[in-house]
Amino acid sequence: MAGDWAVELHGVRKRYGRGRTAVHALRGIDLTLRHGSYTAVMGPSGSGKSTFLQCAAGLDRPTAGAVRLGGTELTGMKENKLTALRRTRIGFVFQAFNLLPSLTVEQNVVLPMRLAGHRPDRRRAAEVLDQVGLADKARRRPGQLSGGQQQRVAIARALVTRPDVVFADEPTGALDTTTASEILALLRHSVDTQGATVVMVTHDPAAAAWADRVLFLADGEIIDHLDRDAAPGSAVHSRVHADRIATRMTSLTTSPLRTEAAA
Repeated sequence: MAGDWAVELHGVRKRYGRGRTAVHALRGIDLTLRHGSYTAVMGPSGSGKSTFLQCAAGLDRPTAGAVRLGGTELTGMKENKLTALRRTRIGFVFQAFNLLPSLTVEQNVVLPMRLAGHRPDRRRAAEVLDQVGLADKARRRPGQLSGGQQQRVAIARALVTRPDVVFADEPTGALDTTTASEILALLRHSVDTQGATVVMVTHDPAAAAWADRVLFLADGEIIDHLDRDAAPGSAVHSRVHADRIATRMTSLTTSPLRTEAAA
């Protein structure tokens, strides 16, 4: 049923340019993601990961195919309506945090509400800041926080409107290993306890191991996937799963078929 799906991509293609010099970034993506799921997207450089995220999140329009968010068709939607939808029904977490340095933590968190023309809900802001462990930092400015704390603010901002989907683009790329694990655990917690839906692009097998499913992209196509066989538990289990993901990535990117296709 359509209501079961948080994200739907049907025959999505994205082409840049025309003729012999055209670049086919996506080559017919068919994918459905359930509400309350955590999906990681991996692939080598140039595989289409960023284009996939941009099309799925309504940041870019596909050349062909359909994208739906919570049953709402994004393809063909007027730009002003698409912008309003992104502000209320989609959360974003980026590698560079993208916080406004002149605003306080609380003001950064409620910014999506302001941009959508709604009165900032300070109670909701306090709730999500408490969830990410920053209840006492609401009046600080981003420059007074560590990198990990700034990413926590970005996650609170992404969750404040209770979006259909949170799209995370390399959310731990600028963080050390320990802090990265804390951020990934926080995203996992938002899925498990709040029913959030997370789609994360990453190059790191250890980060992907937190997801329910890992999708592998190559040459603009989903060529494989790997499901987690158990809930995140011991450090040993996480390492074993991360090793499986890394092995799968290596086998896919070095296969003769893919090597010939890239030639």
